[in-house]
Amino acid sequence: MTDHSALPPIHTPPGSPPGSAALSLWLLATGLLAPIGPMILRRRLARGKEDPARWPEKLGRIALPRPDGNLIWLHAVSVGEGLSVLPLLRALTARPGVTVLLTCTTVTAMGLMQARVPDRVIVQYLPLDLPGPVARFLDHWRPDVAVMVESEFWPRLIHATHARGVPLILANARMSDRSAERWRRMRGLARAILGRFTLLTAPDGGMAARLKGLGADPARVIVTGTLKRAAERLPVDPAALAQLRGVIGGRPLWLAASTHAGEEVAVAEAHRILCQGRPDALLILAPRHPARAAEIAEILDKAGLTQTCRSRGDAPEAQVYLADTLGEMGLWFDLCPVSFIGGSLVPGIGGHNAYEPALHGSAILHGPHVGNFADLYARLDAAGGAQPVADAAALAAVLERVLKTGPELGSELGSDLGRDGPKAGCAAWRDLTGAASGVLAAEADGVTATSELILAQLPQG
Repeated sequence: MTDHSALPPIHTPPGSPPGSAALSLWLLATGLLAPIGPMILRRRLARGKEDPARWPEKLGRIALPRPDGNLIWLHAVSVGEGLSVLPLLRALTARPGVTVLLTCTTVTAMGLMQARVPDRVIVQYLPLDLPGPVARFLDHWRPDVAVMVESEFWPRLIHATHARGVPLILANARMSDRSAERWRRMRGLARAILGRFTLLTAPDGGMAARLKGLGADPARVIVTGTLKRAAERLPVDPAALAQLRGVIGGRPLWLAASTHAGEEVAVAEAHRILCQGRPDALLILAPRHPARAAEIAEILDKAGLTQTCRSRGDAPEAQVYLADTLGEMGLWFDLCPVSFIGGSLVPGIGGHNAYEPALHGSAILHGPHVGNFADLYARLDAAGGAQPVADAAALAAVLERVLKTGPELGSELGSDLGRDGPKAGCAAWRDLTGAASGVLAAEADGVTATSELILAQLPQG
């Protein structure tokens, strides 16, 4: 691997990236909209969507002082991105004199990250992309380096950070098929935004090519491997896990994780087919957006499936358990021997993270649309560590094969993966999970390369 720490810092003079009419329009529009920012936040606060104690941080009203020494600002928008950067945070704060300011957007991410970040990491909310909040945020924290994780492109924030001469790094770049298509329609804005990044790191060659195709300078795009390779298992409540195992017993069990609109119909049909031969089968359905629970319940009703609901405190005693809560995906991956990963049966989403179910020892099934993680899914499929399915019938057929009654498994794989207790399965389950573990073990670890690139941008001396 290239020794990225030996690379000289790259500082782009303000004003050198290409401009665009769309960027100028965004800056003008957000300037005009500035007075309504507090009003929007107060309305969200009244609906329970903002943090009552800390929402002024989104206006750049900051209570904590800036620490002495080097400050690296790293933004991870929500829970998934936040968990993926925990190893990177540890690598950065291992450098003496370095503090990391971690910003996030959602209340859920704030609560989780506050409890899990290492020492010398300050967690704050990202300011609104409006003139006052952005200026107050940058005036207060004065970051030495700014790092955006995956796909966070707030034009004013990026423009203002670059204008102050702060090196900007896009880490672990990720862009769904739908997002890439939107950016292609705004190619001038894409070039203006990407041109303000000092470096753009991509997990694989496919994502690097996508960035270059949108106008990123090829000399600044570096393939580092993914940060998600070093990600930790998702949090699991042991008491909840034990309680659910006691209720479910030996029922055939599978998970539909992070599903989107257009996928639940196929998931429900697959489970209906499965129940014809396995009437005691249980589906745990965890949608990407729990607010869609009522819509999904109607789909399940139309499919003739009985259901109970996690958010109401129901037990999983029907055919489907609707897991309409946040922050419990680790629990479902630990519980279920097989997981269908959503965002992959319908075009435009690009699929979701396959590292998470693999780390929890859950066999991976997915649809054909996995552009977000195309290289990873290709390696998993080729090694027999994941199974692609095209529709409900194919999904039901694979479930029937993988959920065949067999011995209690988990002794050797379970101990390696840190699972609490065995899962029921068969040779097909063992083959899938074993091959997935092998693929993960061979993946390039992007944490070291990414941390070296970030630290190389700090002021010298």
